[in-house]
Amino acid sequence: MDFLMSGLAACGACVFTNPLEVVKTRMQLQGELQAPGTYQRHYRNVFHAFITIGKVDGLAALQKGLAPALLYQFLMNGIRLGTYGLAEAGGYLHTAEGTHSPARSAAAGAMAGIMGAYLGSPIYMVKTHLQAQAASEIAVGHQYKHQGMFQALTEIGQKHGLVGLWRGALGGLPRVIVGSSTQLCTFSSTKDLLSQWEIFPPESWKLALVAAMVSGIAVVLAMAPFDVACTRLYNQPTDAQGKGLMYRGILDALLQTARTEGIFGMYKGIGASYFRLGPHTILSLFFWDQLRSLYYTYTK
Repeated sequence: MDFLMSGLAACGACVFTNPLEVVKTRMQLQGELQAPGTYQRHYRNVFHAFITIGKVDGLAALQKGLAPALLYQFLMNGIRLGTYGLAEAGGYLHTAEGTHSPARSAAAGAMAGIMGAYLGSPIYMVKTHLQAQAASEIAVGHQYKHQGMFQALTEIGQKHGLVGLWRGALGGLPRVIVGSSTQLCTFSSTKDLLSQWEIFPPESWKLALVAAMVSGIAVVLAMAPFDVACTRLYNQPTDAQGKGLMYRGILDALLQTARTEGIFGMYKGIGASYFRLGPHTILSLFFWDQLRSLYYTYTK
């Protein structure tokens, strides 16, 4: 039940934040490995990107990749939050004195994130391909011609086998390790601190909401460079054997981006990342916390 509630909470958040994921993906691919000022900026900022995509690709394009995004969230966060929830319920995140341990929380969040992200990697790759698809006048990055999630998975599997489906999976793990450990550690620590200070009544929904807001800021700052590199790893063109033609791995992607686009290149789309990751973190953790509270209240 922990895994089911966690997956449903993440899917609920995804419905609201997927348009921001589309915007984030395209802004991260814009000007890929090109020096600042040498390329046309189709998307000047988050709001301009929304307007441009809606005007050129149509409003429906803002929900591109929703099916794989929902499936990925259910798999990844169902496993991640579910595993973390079991560790929390089992008392593994507290010291012998009963106080919350940030170190144990970060380690548990990272391990739970690794399991979920690796399993859902093929879905995340297809989601990235679909969200990057755009009309030629506003296209950025490599353009795959997938017709949908199942067609994409079938095509990649037939061409490159299981290795092709999990291309970029190892490179995507640092993104999840940093993001998951930061998110769950700051959420649990903030919630525990607020409870000690007695700012809100015990079990108040405001407690989870404020903790999730703090967690959202921390996640975006820690995860942005890895998120940019991960998007580019998954979206890069491949040769006949399914090997990436632009990057050898996550470290190579980070170094090439920093060398050609500068330090700010590693934070491309950070505004979209916050507008997406912030609400997604808040909504998913808030839904997760409330679903668990309801379940444990009515099953006691």
